[in-house]
Amino acid sequence: MGEYLQEFVDETTWYNNLVLGSLLPSKLWDPLPHILQTWLRNYIAGNLLYFISGFLWCFYIYYLKRHVYLPKDAIPTNKAMLLQIYVAMKAMPWYCALPTLSEYMVENGWTRCYASISDIGWVMYAVYLFIYLAVVEFGIYWMHRELHDIKPLYKYLHATHHIYNKQNTLSPFAGLAFHPLDGILQAVPHVIALFIIPTHFRTHIGLLFLEGIWTTNIHDCIHGNLWPIMGAGYHTIHHTTYRHNYGHYTIWMDWMLGTLRDPIDEEDKKVM
Repeated sequence: MGEYLQEFVDETTWYNNLVLGSLLPSKLWDPLPHILQTWLRNYIAGNLLYFISGFLWCFYIYYLKRHVYLPKDAIPTNKAMLLQIYVAMKAMPWYCALPTLSEYMVENGWTRCYASISDIGWVMYAVYLFIYLAVVEFGIYWMHRELHDIKPLYKYLHATHHIYNKQNTLSPFAGLAFHPLDGILQAVPHVIALFIIPTHFRTHIGLLFLEGIWTTNIHDCIHGNLWPIMGAGYHTIHHTTYRHNYGHYTIWMDWMLGTLRDPIDEEDKKVM
């Protein structure tokens, strides 16, 4: 078992060396304990992902394609985006504690993670991945909904994110503009799932990386209309009504529980 767990440690060490070794002198990070190296790697990678994806997407939709996807009055001001960046930067050190903790638990054998797809085969990998995503979807839906329904949670945590409640206040940078505990709670289902479902460790890391890109995308107010994806059109409605479209990647939970509101239907109502 010790040799098998060492595979996880070797993998996280490689990730640490890849990020930290490429950006920092070794004397700044090499003496740190492994868990602090992991946190520092997550912090640097998280910031890079946030700023690169945010700036590229803003440059594309607000400048290269200005007025193509959004009307002029729907484009947020630079002041609004800078405020979102400020809120996200205050929370980022805390956000990075969760994946650091999850990697620590994996390395110590506390979860059901496995190191290689060859351990179980591609068929079971696909089955377990589907179950993992379903559990995460279920968990994030209910966590998000309770952050609205439980008044103290909304008042002291989630309201920080919902000051962005119109098209001209939402931007890709709003994706991580949460109270730190709010952001962590909404990501916790990713970690809880590791204790329930056999999960490929590298896929888990990749899905956390995808979260950073996804949350940028769903705050740009552009409705992609790719069924059954819970895209930005749905999420914009969530920010304006507060009572609909709590889902994460798909519309299924909202559809089953009666909280779905379709952006196409909303447009039809405006026309009528």
